[in-house]
Parts: sequence; C-alpha cells; structure tokens
Amino acid sequence: MNTLFTIVDTYLEYCETQKRLDKKTLKAYRIDLTQFTDFFNNSCIHTISIADIEAYIGYLHQNFKPKTAKRKLASIKSFYHFLEYKDFIEQNPFNKIKIKFREPVLLPKTIPLYIIERLLSTMYRELTLAHTSYQKKRILLDIAVCETLFSTGMRISELCNLKNIDVELHDATIHIFGKGSKERIIQIGNADVLTLLQKYEQEHLSEISKSGYFFVNSNATMLSDQSIRRMIKKYCSLAGIDLHITPHMFRHTFATSLLEADVDIRYIQEMLGHSSITVTEIYTHVTLSKQKDILTTKHPRQNFKI
Repeated sequence: MNTLFTIVDTYLEYCETQKRLDKKTLKAYRIDLTQFTDFFNNSCIHTISIADIEAYIGYLHQNFKPKTAKRKLASIKSFYHFLEYKDFIEQNPFNKIKIKFREPVLLPKTIPLYIIERLLSTMYRELTLAHTSYQKKRILLDIAVCETLFSTGMRISELCNLKNIDVELHDATIHIFGKGSKERIIQIGNADVLTLLQKYEQEHLSEISKSGYFFVNSNATMLSDQSIRRMIKKYCSLAGIDLHITPHMFRHTFATSLLEADVDIRYIQEMLGHSSITVTEIYTHVTLSKQKDILTTKHPRQNFKI
C-alpha cells in the first residue's frame, strides 16, 4: 500500500539525488510534507480526495500567515507533480483546485546608506585597535562578510556556501550558485573592497585551503547564518546603531540603491539571480528621498512663471 509516509521518503530522496536541491530546501519540504502526512494520519495516497486537499488548504489558511501557507502549499503541489510524473496517481488533483492567497505587499526593508557607512567605519576602526593577530583575523573576516554582502547583493546562504574555487580575486569575480542551483557571476566593482578581500584571503589561506570554503572561522569551518547575524548585531551595538539589521537587508539596499541610480532593472535582476523580473520589481517602489528629488526637479510646476 502506497502510504504517504513511504512515498514522501521516496520523493525526498528524488529531490536530493535527481533535482539536487539544497539542504535548506529539503528540510523545508520534509517539515511541510510531514505536516501533510500527519493531517491525513498517513493514509493511502489514493484515498485522499480533492475535497480532502481543499480541507487541508483551509487548515493552512486558518493556522498560518499567508506567506507561510503559500510556501507550504507549494511543497504539496510539487509533491503531487512528482506523484503524477512517476504514475503513483493517474490525475493530479491540483489541476482542478483554484487557490488564491491575499498576501499583504511588504516592501523590502533597507538600511540607510549613512548607517552602512557608520557600521563599516566602526568595523575598520576596531581592526586598527586590535592587539592580537587572532583579533585582527576575526575582525578582517567580519569586515569581508559585510563588504561582500553590500557590494554584491548576494543572499546570506550563497555567501556561507561560497567555495574557495568560486572566488577569483585576480579578475575580481565571484561565481555564485543560487536558488535552484542557478549560476551567475558577479563582479567586485570597488577597488577598496577587492583589496580588503585579498588581504582577508591572504590572512586566512590555511583555514580556507583546509575547509574548501571561502568564508571560514578560526576552526576552518564554514560560517552559519546565525553567526553572521550575531556578528552584525555586535557591531551595531559598538557603533551605537539602534536599528535591527539583518544580512538580507544588505541585499535589499544593494538593489534599491542601484535602482535609484537609474540602473536598468534587467541588469539588477541578473545580479540578484532572480528567475523572474516580477520578483525584482518589488524594489521599484519609490523611496521618500527619490520621490522628493523627482517632485522637486521633474514636476512641471517648477517651470511655471507666476
């Protein structure tokens, strides 16, 4: 009997070996599908009707925020596409189910540029004040992480997973493997950032060679998302910055700053690694500073002679 538990295991193995999904995505799929399995008490897949699935969708709506419910449902839809593809079921019930989510439009949170400048200035100051080689190496790593996040707009997961062979400092390029194993190359456009990364690599060459990752701690292990969050929080405290800054906000600021500088959105899409330009278009909201600039210089009322 094809119970949900058995087929879910088969599907997750397929996702790992055939689709080559990353660990973070696989973990989310496992959580979502286990929840789905528990809801139906590990039933046989053929006993679950369209009405049953609609009831589960209602359960998601009632118990989770729209964004979370939408993601969980996407996991179930992918699972059912697999079931149809592998002939576990004759027809995909999702072909007859219409789903609508009313998600609030949340504008990306950015970091004011003067705050980034203050944060980086504090980090560089701490580097000059460091007394031991250990302290210098640690602060050099911290600066390299923040400079890279802001200069490239890469995701925190992409930064943590950067391999040594992906970073070509001699020609100032970084080879990034993003969501869904999509590849892109991004240039390090600032000479000061490039020099800093070269210094970081030189000081951490032993740890980098041992681990194979570019950003590594003193134990020669790759960085974690949480360790970077804690690091940013520490320097915000030192800089007297009363703003909750997350690693992803550097990415939002990267994109918004380029848009405000009139960079074509298609180039920004490519640099961010977005598969669809509709994702990038969320950054096209007009910030207050840009709005003021537009309305004081571009509005035709400025040309009236009254």
